[in-house]
Amino acid sequence: MAGKYYEDLVVGETFQHINKKKITKKDHSTFNALTMNTQPLHSDEEYASKTNFGQIIVNGIYTLGLAVGITVADLTEGTIISNLSYENVKHPAPVFHGDTLHVETEVLSKRESKSNISVGIVKLKHSGRKQDGTIVLEVERTAMFLKRESEEN
Repeated sequence: MAGKYYEDLVVGETFQHINKKKITKKDHSTFNALTMNTQPLHSDEEYASKTNFGQIIVNGIYTLGLAVGITVADLTEGTIISNLSYENVKHPAPVFHGDTLHVETEVLSKRESKSNISVGIVKLKHSGRKQDGTIVLEVERTAMFLKRESEEN
C-alpha cells in the first residue's frame, strides 16, 4: 500500500503532497447539489458579485474534503482504520473557481492505542494553499493508523 504505517510517521515531519486539484465550477456545483447546499454565495453569480468577495466562493466543506482526499495517496491509502476527528477547521482566505489546491501535512502527535495493540493514534495538521501560496484551509485530523507488524501477523 502507498500509505504510511504508524511506525513510519515521525512527530514534526511534514509531507508536501504530490497531488493537487484545480477547482472547477462543474465539480463545485456537483458537490453543492449532492450535499443540498443552496447557499447563493456558492451558486448564484449575480448574488455573489454583490458580496465582499465579488464572485462565487467555493464551499468550505468541499475544500476540506478535497484537501483530505489529496493526502490519501501519500499518507493513508490502505493504512488507516478510521478517522476519529476533525478539529480546529479554519478557512483564512476564500477559494474561487479556477484556483488550484495544494496540501501540506504535519504530524503533530502520535500514541499507541489503549484498546487495540495493532493500531496507533496519529494527529495530523493539513494546510491547504492556493497556487499563489495563500493558506485557504487549516485542519487538525486524528486518525487510527495500522501498525506495520499488524500486517505481518
